Amino acid sequence: MPNSRIAIYAGSFDPITRGHEDLMHRSLEYVDRLIVAVATNSSKQPLFSIDERVELIRAALADEPRIEVRSFGGLLVDFARECRASLLIRGLRAVSDFEYEYQMALMNRHLSPRLETVFMVPSLDTTYISASLVREVARYGGEVGDLVHPRVAEALRSKIVAQ
Repeated sequence: MPNSRIAIYAGSFDPITRGHEDLMHRSLEYVDRLIVAVATNSSKQPLFSIDERVELIRAALADEPRIEVRSFGGLLVDFARECRASLLIRGLRAVSDFEYEYQMALMNRHLSPRLETVFMVPSLDTTYISASLVREVARYGGEVGDLVHPRVAEALRSKIVAQ
């Protein structure tokens, strides 16, 4: 679609949670297509490889044809330009997220003035979910089935047993 409104929701998604899924589905109310951009972040030690994260996101979102999942490295603004995206979707769970996200939005605007950042807050029932908490609960044998897609819960169990 040549004049479609394309947004990017970027993150490490290690793993994708129900909170991420909620934001992705809700963002489709405002855009025609969403690209979930799985970032290679050299400052983090991910539990899942980039390929595993891409596949888990695809499994969790298999019923939504307007969402595309891709990995990327480098600057998000360059990836957005390549994808012809006009919006960046960012989630804000708590006030503590705001300072970092605000700084990133300003830097992205400096690097690409026509690329807009839209902040979304999670739904009330997912606001407490973070990938790091999900990993922690799973590491200690806690039940994560209501926090992540069943395929992700299965992958977490397998990954943690293998460690």
